[in-house]
Amino acid sequence: MDLALLSRVHLFSVRHHSPRTTSVLGKWLERVRPEVILVEGPCDATGIVDVLCDEATKPPVAILGYRTDGTPRSALWPFAEYSPEYAALRWAKANKARAEFIDIPVGVSLEVDREEDGEEPGVESDDTESAAIALPEEPLTERFAKERGYRSFEELWEAMFEAPDWTPEGFRPVLLAWADVLNAGPRHGYHRWRDAFMARKVLEVVASGVPPEKVAVVAGAAHVAAFVAGDVEPALEAKLPKGVPCAVTLIPYSFPRLAEQLGYGAGNRAPHFYQKAHEAKCDFRRATLEVLIDFAGHLRTRGFTASLSDVLEAYRLALTLADLREKSAPGLDELREATVATLCRGDATHVDGFLWKSVIGHQVGRVASRIGQNSLQAEFWREVDARRLPRSDSPETFSLRLNNDVEVGSSVFLHRLRVTDIPYASLQGAGQQRNAQPQEAGGYAALTRVRESWQAQWTPSTDVALVEKIVLGDTLEAVTTRVLQERLNTAKSTADAADVLLESVITGCSQTVASALRACDAHAATDSDLPSLASAARALSGLVAYGTSRAHADVGDEAVAVLCEKTFGRALLRVREASACAPDAVGPVLEALRTLHEVALAQPRADKAGWLAEARGLMESHAVHPSTSGLATGLLYIAQELSETDVALEVGRRLSLAVEPEAGAAYLEGFLQVNALVLVKSREVVKALDDFLSSVEPERFRQTLPVLRRALGALGSTERRYLMENVVALRQLGTKGQAVKTVLEEKDKEKLKDMSAELGKALDDLDDLL
Repeated sequence: MDLALLSRVHLFSVRHHSPRTTSVLGKWLERVRPEVILVEGPCDATGIVDVLCDEATKPPVAILGYRTDGTPRSALWPFAEYSPEYAALRWAKANKARAEFIDIPVGVSLEVDREEDGEEPGVESDDTESAAIALPEEPLTERFAKERGYRSFEELWEAMFEAPDWTPEGFRPVLLAWADVLNAGPRHGYHRWRDAFMARKVLEVVASGVPPEKVAVVAGAAHVAAFVAGDVEPALEAKLPKGVPCAVTLIPYSFPRLAEQLGYGAGNRAPHFYQKAHEAKCDFRRATLEVLIDFAGHLRTRGFTASLSDVLEAYRLALTLADLREKSAPGLDELREATVATLCRGDATHVDGFLWKSVIGHQVGRVASRIGQNSLQAEFWREVDARRLPRSDSPETFSLRLNNDVEVGSSVFLHRLRVTDIPYASLQGAGQQRNAQPQEAGGYAALTRVRESWQAQWTPSTDVALVEKIVLGDTLEAVTTRVLQERLNTAKSTADAADVLLESVITGCSQTVASALRACDAHAATDSDLPSLASAARALSGLVAYGTSRAHADVGDEAVAVLCEKTFGRALLRVREASACAPDAVGPVLEALRTLHEVALAQPRADKAGWLAEARGLMESHAVHPSTSGLATGLLYIAQELSETDVALEVGRRLSLAVEPEAGAAYLEGFLQVNALVLVKSREVVKALDDFLSSVEPERFRQTLPVLRRALGALGSTERRYLMENVVALRQLGTKGQAVKTVLEEKDKEKLKDMSAELGKALDDLDDLL
């Protein structure tokens, strides 16, 4: 390898996403007029350069490289319109020059473990400065900026590199000098390997017969500095791994994604602002004025006063700040400070709250159709457009009413994306179901909803996932079926299989509905875990109640109903054994008992009589955990299977002196979990509770206090008030005991405030206890 030839090749060092670099590069190419332009980027992406430069392709876009061996890993090489690499490729096409990428292939890049090297995984670094910021050189950049009076490296870059009107002859040596500063210490091995690889690619072009003087290389400053200094060791290329199977395509990207890539090059803090500067041929004064006009418009739409004179005042202030700081034009810091001082009248919350988003921008790129989309991408965009779902890179909220086929179809589509982990939409609310859990996007809660609220946002990660998931199927239904089938294959319990069944129904995957039903039946026959069986019974009961129409399954509702009966019956057989559990295991059992009670009362096909018999058995048993007995008592009372007198007697028996205080407190904890308000309204129940608390010896009371605190801590202010009102009435505290009764009967809130000081003291004492 004749490295001396590198000195005869035209070399231009760049920084990614830099309008000024792009502007200077264009002038330099016009003077050099190369026949071949070699650009830093994955060499196996050269085949899509023509599509990247197509008139129908509108940046921001990104080269996506992804593994094709089933391992979910990918890397992105983004381009804005003002990225110098993109501008070099566009110049080559316009001037009929050959253009190629010369960096290591995607498969090699994905194989290198850069996480150990300190780089952000999944995003390929196309510029030297980003690598320097991410690696140990970062303190150097900030220190270098502060030593020269700048508050940050980005401010230094804007002032010294971006805003001045550089010529190619002046800009290139300055950027190389900056590379020398960054490379003052030893460079990381991975980048030296890339130096060797790219140098070989350049020399191969020269060896093919192209004169060195007709070759232009556009690469990061550190790579170019290494070429200029001859600091390239060809042997280091052998350290690169072989690479993994992969493919390359082009996908849309967005300004918000560029702004999130910390250290990925100049201009990323505010892509839309730099786009305006690029369109204005790097006139940052004009870009500042245009952004201030945009700011004023945003403020007026929100009801704030922002006139043209305010805009001009802000513009003059930005220019003044730039002059004071010896900058040739305002940058982002001057723009922000001038906006706060004038348009926002000193209030920075408007800038941080909504104005700054406009300098970042929401623009999403577009890729020429001839690049071709895989079937999942095509289906995704077809569904998004047909269903009028959001397609911007900013969150948008919308609701679906699940009472028509169109919106049910949209729900199925969104749930398929959720199940397959394709990032696009997240559920924001649980519809109109009062007791549904908002955080549960799928499962039983999704089945019972009549309305769903979603927040959707397209990001490049959406297309990345759609590309990667193609190995699982060529339609979203096929991919979802594959994912659910894999979950079903690893299901260890009836509950796991029932979860897959519900997700199959919600996502309209009829193929897995039938197999999940069979799996539920098989697991239930041997499952001894009560929470698992109860969860499955609830899921099946929901399918019976709401039907399986969303899944279009062939099994029919009757098959689900029969399995629901069988599973519920099997759960009843496990009630006694599961309730005789240790204290640390009682929580899931209590939840399972509540679930079985709900199913028994709501589902006609469930064995209600069998459940009530089991609940009575728990109530009367001393072999089970006291909390389960308390819960069973409360459930029977709420279901009107016990009279108030019966429940008072049972509570009195369980809280008598013959029972250990710890057991009594545990019983009370389970008892109050049902519906504390109904229970504390009962004078007889409160009397039994009061007698129990009064009978506990002080020493035993202190030992029992943690359980009592947990049991009574669940009481809200209303429940506490009723409890203390009944206690006061039972004990006839003070001279206004009868007044308390009158207040309770009349429900007079004003009189309640004038109750005796003794009642107030009692309430305070209860608050101290809880």
